[in-house]
Amino acid sequence: MYKSYTMELAGRTLTVDIGRAGAQTNGAAFMHYGDTVVLSTVTASQKPREGIDFFPLSVDYEERLYAVGKIPGGFTRREGRASENAVLTCRVIDRPMRPLFPKDYRNDVLISNLVLCVDQDNSPELLAMLGSAIAVSVSDIPFDGPYAATQVGLVDGELIINPTQAQQVASALALTVASTRDKVIMIEAGANEVEESIVLDAIFKAHEVNKQVIAFIDTIVAEHGKPKHTYASAAIPEALFAAIYELVPMAEMEQAVFTDEKQVRDENIREITAKLEEAFAGNDEWLSVLDDAIYQYQKKAVRKMILKDHKRPDGRGMTQMRPLAAEIDILPRVHGCGMFTRGQTQILNVCTLAPLSERQKLDGIDDLETSKRYMHHYNFPSWSVGETRPARTPARREIGHGALAERALLPVLPTEEEFPYAIRTVSETLESNGSTSQASVCASSLSLMAAGVPIKTAVAGISCGLVTGDTDDDYIVLTDIQGLEDFYGDMDFKVAGTHKGITAIQMDIKIHGLTKAIIEEAIAKTREARLYILDEVMAPVIAEPRPEVGEYAPKIDQITIDPQKIGDVVGKQGKVINAIIAETGVKIDINDDGLVAICGTDKEMIARAKEIVKAIVTEVEPGQVLKGKVVRMMSFGAFVEWAPNKDGMVHISKLAEGRVNTVEDAVKIGDEVTVKVLEVDSMGRVNLTMKPSDIATPGVPPSEPRRESRDRDSRFSGSRNSGDRRPGGSSGGSGNRNRSGGGGYRN
Repeated sequence: MYKSYTMELAGRTLTVDIGRAGAQTNGAAFMHYGDTVVLSTVTASQKPREGIDFFPLSVDYEERLYAVGKIPGGFTRREGRASENAVLTCRVIDRPMRPLFPKDYRNDVLISNLVLCVDQDNSPELLAMLGSAIAVSVSDIPFDGPYAATQVGLVDGELIINPTQAQQVASALALTVASTRDKVIMIEAGANEVEESIVLDAIFKAHEVNKQVIAFIDTIVAEHGKPKHTYASAAIPEALFAAIYELVPMAEMEQAVFTDEKQVRDENIREITAKLEEAFAGNDEWLSVLDDAIYQYQKKAVRKMILKDHKRPDGRGMTQMRPLAAEIDILPRVHGCGMFTRGQTQILNVCTLAPLSERQKLDGIDDLETSKRYMHHYNFPSWSVGETRPARTPARREIGHGALAERALLPVLPTEEEFPYAIRTVSETLESNGSTSQASVCASSLSLMAAGVPIKTAVAGISCGLVTGDTDDDYIVLTDIQGLEDFYGDMDFKVAGTHKGITAIQMDIKIHGLTKAIIEEAIAKTREARLYILDEVMAPVIAEPRPEVGEYAPKIDQITIDPQKIGDVVGKQGKVINAIIAETGVKIDINDDGLVAICGTDKEMIARAKEIVKAIVTEVEPGQVLKGKVVRMMSFGAFVEWAPNKDGMVHISKLAEGRVNTVEDAVKIGDEVTVKVLEVDSMGRVNLTMKPSDIATPGVPPSEPRRESRDRDSRFSGSRNSGDRRPGGSSGGSGNRNRSGGGGYRN
């Protein structure tokens, strides 16, 4: 039965069609918000997957370029691998959904969101989050929902619900909040150093809007919700737990996990596992779930130590951070590098600078960004945690961690006008025991400053954890969680920022939401820890960006020319610009506005290339002194070129003081000479002199013999300027735009 439901949300109509599409799924919602359309579906397997100890949930977010009237690029003209935005959207849908499924559910579940049409004022990502919640809520799959999600912006000090595209551009905050009826379950944010109090107000305002959306979803579920199906529970038999407790008392398990050395803890658990495997030999049913039972026993021991005994596994206090260290310049020839160590978590970040032409192009459904000049990548090799998995392409977690650090640092980067570089930072995980993403933020900040990138201020990040008891008031918030506290705790609340305010937030939880008090305490504790890292750990190593980029980094100089002269600089088929590159070894980028960026590692060659460009676009005047090269000789004089396609003639009488019998007596091809402009005639031809007395005397007019020579054979007299047509020459032209030298053209 097909039925539509509507509600007004932030001044626009949200429409949900149930029964319109996806009839063979467990649940489907055909979503409209403005002109944005997303089909959200969910399917579940009939039987649980064998041999796993986790809930196998998969989330897809499929962008179709027809949704924005584009045909995909590439040879096949089909959508390829998921874009970074699609991967991040999958993660932001997964995080609030996963805790709401039963912990002992092992059936495969696929949530799929197909983006069919995009109105840039109405976020398809937000619509996919709502559609996913509705599809699962009306399905027969066990789910403790619904939840709702809201985006919040900050424009001119005012909080805006579900901002339009124009408001997003002007906003100092990009916040997404998911919540159930009672509690906040997921937070994702990027912010331009926004104060903590404002961010808290935005979170709770979003929660109020979510309550209204959940009430709307409830009406849909009341009419179309299917009875939830039964399933085979994967819960550990109580008899197995009883046997484990008898063989390994709680005190023994606590002693096994109570250490600040991950390797020691792992060895202790291996010994306990071997002891239990020997005790249960022959009981295949128990052995098949023993690893999961031991995991749950560790979790119970760690949570008891923290919540009841107020003792962390590594002996730290609740707000105490692990030992911290910061370093720079450990790699000698890279453009910039920084290393940040927090306990057994260590990140090496390397910064690379390049011309703006090397920015990353984006081909997606969002037209706000078609390229980006700052790229942050994060790598997590298996050896960083002592494992043996071979290297593969970046997984969703690695893409997500890189994007989080990128978002944290974007607000402090200089503008393109201030610093005309493309910037890439790469975080290499050298050792991991919790909170590598926030160590990446710190290492990246060090790396950027060491590279001479004039960031506004340093950025640091820290993560808080949570252990809850039986009531909302029974909890402990932990500062700087290590891996064990992340695995067995209830929350990973990551916050990055500056002294002034927050630049990024990402919150993952494993329970059904956080109270207002927990969120406020976590925000306060992350600020306190962040300021300590900035002031006591990072500032003593490098307090501000270096004044210049390093020796091995490219240097960039800029010059603005008349856009009508771009064709003269580029030349026919790039002949002129490539000649400059061949001579100087630089890279040259020119945009449509006439901004010429010259990039290289040799300052002298950059200056030479700039001098040549200036010479090309500057019209010469009588009395001007130039340096050039003899490129052609005739019986009556020599042609001197001072810039590509820019030359003039020195009459034989002006080659030297006194009489010159032949041109060859004074110069030869390739000689570098100094000349002075005597005249630019009505046809644009330039007459020059090399006589020292003329060069030293201002305003010397051309001599009578020179004019007689020109009258005898005007075909070979005068100069080649931008309008000359000689074999092998260029007509200049102004048809080339956005040309870049160095191995051809680049847009």
